[in-house]
Amino acid sequence: MGIATESQQENKAPSESTAAEKKRWSLNDFDIGKPLGRGKFGHVYVAREKKSSQIVALKVLFKEQLKQSQVEHQLRREVEIQSHLRHPNILRLYGYFYDQKRVYLILEYAAKGELYKQLQNCKYFSERRAATYVASLARALIYCHGKHVIHRDIKPENLLVGAQGELKIADFGWSVHTFNRRRTMCGTLDYLPPEMVESVEHDANVDIWSLGVLCYEFLYGVPPFEAKEHSDTYRRIIQVDLKFPPRPITSSAAKDLISRMLVKDSSQRLPLHKVLEHPWIIQNADPSGVYKC
Repeated sequence: MGIATESQQENKAPSESTAAEKKRWSLNDFDIGKPLGRGKFGHVYVAREKKSSQIVALKVLFKEQLKQSQVEHQLRREVEIQSHLRHPNILRLYGYFYDQKRVYLILEYAAKGELYKQLQNCKYFSERRAATYVASLARALIYCHGKHVIHRDIKPENLLVGAQGELKIADFGWSVHTFNRRRTMCGTLDYLPPEMVESVEHDANVDIWSLGVLCYEFLYGVPPFEAKEHSDTYRRIIQVDLKFPPRPITSSAAKDLISRMLVKDSSQRLPLHKVLEHPWIIQNADPSGVYKC
């Protein structure tokens, strides 16, 4: 695929080696362990970098599959964006290398795995846990937006949990560097805001909508606009057909926060810094940003 020239290749080691160290990564630098998961374009393994003994996640992507799906540009953009982000709630991308058939991404290892699986096992989270996660994500998104990065695909499947219980945004496949409003349709239907469903211009406020959907799913176990048919989901999103089930019992403060984020007019959505100041977040979120089961 030719994702980068040698001069462009990321040289920073998982052990934070200096820029002076002209390291060229290869598979020989790692001991490969158990598989952590598999995706559309390849697999993820736990691995140990031999020199530093640091445990990392090695994402192995097959060039032919990337090419067939025409996502090479998307991968380049993902690598470019994620490699420059430094935030405790964003998964680090330490570097990458490639051979004739595969591209390898060297990623931070999140020991407690996928949040999606934890949500499935619990069915829904407590208000304390949900608020801690929402606050962590709000801080991470404020950081991203400050770097002119819109994520555009915040959902449980794209979140991992670190060893201490901290949340990590892990997938930047649909993210963009932007200084302008955009029109591209992307992301996951249940989490798309009205402006993207209707293919009109959108900006960083799409991430506020997705955070509202996520907060709802944390508390109720399902996305708010889920329907059997895609066309019904589209309709419910456009109409902001927001309903709160009677169970589990959720505080009126939580419902208020969700309602303030899930607003059709993107300019009227509660700004992320105001999310952090909302009474429900202040009353429930752990200030450390860590939820320990």
